[in-house]
Amino acid sequence: MLAFAPLHNVVGAAGAALSWLTDLLEPLAGGMATAAAIVLFTIAVRLLISPLTVAQVRGERRRAALAPQVRDLQRRYANDPAKLQGEVFALYRSAGANPVAGCLPLLLQAPFLLVLYRLFSTSEGGTGLLDERLAGVPLGHHISDGLTGAAGPLFAVLLVLLLMLAWWSSRRARRASAAVGTVAGTPTEGPGAATLGRLLPLLPFATVLVALVLPLAAVIYLLTTTAWSALEQVVLRRPQATAPQAA
Repeated sequence: MLAFAPLHNVVGAAGAALSWLTDLLEPLAGGMATAAAIVLFTIAVRLLISPLTVAQVRGERRRAALAPQVRDLQRRYANDPAKLQGEVFALYRSAGANPVAGCLPLLLQAPFLLVLYRLFSTSEGGTGLLDERLAGVPLGHHISDGLTGAAGPLFAVLLVLLLMLAWWSSRRARRASAAVGTVAGTPTEGPGAATLGRLLPLLPFATVLVALVLPLAAVIYLLTTTAWSALEQVVLRRPQATAPQAA
């Protein structure tokens, strides 16, 4: 298989960094050193993109503050969905609340997940990471390779944890949409809006489906980054006290 040169270089650099972390953690973590290195690698990625996450949360708060005006527009243009959507986006633009910016942290993680997939599905990195294991299961093991021995219980635990995090994130997404009055920055009324409103809260469950085709190492990355996102939900998106209104 031909390797794309820039990606090959990135995979090699990531493999070298993971190998260095593994050697550093081995005295403390023993046989779990590589898995622990993947967790630290994931945390480093999330810290790297944390400024975008903070900007995303600020945008969400701006949209929440605009919710009364959005509902007023929905009443005013209830019979003109195209006009309604244009007015809502114009309102967001004037307030500096870009609904598309919320997708950036998720999109920027895709290359890192791809790098881990290549590292633990091929020998491209040349670092010997394919030989590393967790609980006796190779970190390059896929569910399709079989679930005998420790692989079955290990994947079951990881998938259950992902499912629990997806359920929790889905509930928060529904509450956030209800509070803002829009779904991902689009009107909740008009053609396709009802379908969009039903589908978007289900997106967190896509992580479980993706995990079914990833090697164990990438599943660990996926679980760690999903748990980090849940922690961000608690810390960054906690309800803010509002000033009492004058009588």
